[in-house]
Amino acid sequence: MPVLYPAIDLKDGQCVRLIKGEMDAATVFNDDPAEQARKFESQGFTHLHIVDLNGAFEGKPVNGAAVDAVLGAVSIPVQLGGGIRDMATIEGWLEKGVSQVILGTVAVTNPELVREACTAFPGRIAVGIDARDGMVAIEGWAETSGTSALDIAAMFEFAGVSKIIHTDIDRDGVLKGLNLEASAQMARAVSIPVVASGGLASIEDVRNLLKPEYAILDGAIAGRALYDGRLNPTEALTLLAA
Repeated sequence: MPVLYPAIDLKDGQCVRLIKGEMDAATVFNDDPAEQARKFESQGFTHLHIVDLNGAFEGKPVNGAAVDAVLGAVSIPVQLGGGIRDMATIEGWLEKGVSQVILGTVAVTNPELVREACTAFPGRIAVGIDARDGMVAIEGWAETSGTSALDIAAMFEFAGVSKIIHTDIDRDGVLKGLNLEASAQMARAVSIPVVASGGLASIEDVRNLLKPEYAILDGAIAGRALYDGRLNPTEALTLLAA
């Protein structure tokens, strides 16, 4: 069964949603991330996806207090990305109770760190591949690299990466629907489980996730559609379970 991950994006200690990764286009949905996490758990979600947006831009954890509060508020597994770029930070978050850390920028700039982390912490290292027109964006999406998303995925085929979170930046936060075709293409290219992210707009995206051509995907991340009521959690989770 595909997993639907509710997203908590942290900016200045608050739950926000961006539009296409633009920090200036942030909408605050909850100023209490721990309360939001408890709400998601009570709605029946089995996993939680967190991104430290400030950390992604600054290259180091910034919203640590908010993440700590979330970890103390829920019992479901939490995956965390944003500003995690060295072994000490990886180890620190895993020791605090993060289920999996997500490495994004360093997957491009320092792929050896990803391999080292996968060896040190089997099953607990995910890679975030954020793409704009098929090319990987780094540094909180502020820069577009010259490397294709598929090439990055292939680079870690045998590294021990637990999952890839593939985000279509141009769809993120604008409710245009998931780019399931691109995510499924990546999933067919590698044996690593792939989660689709960016643009989930309605229950129709959840239905599409269950189509045979997209059954290869491990799940999807839902953000703005959950916060503004376009996606009913009970309806979505019931559909996936059925």
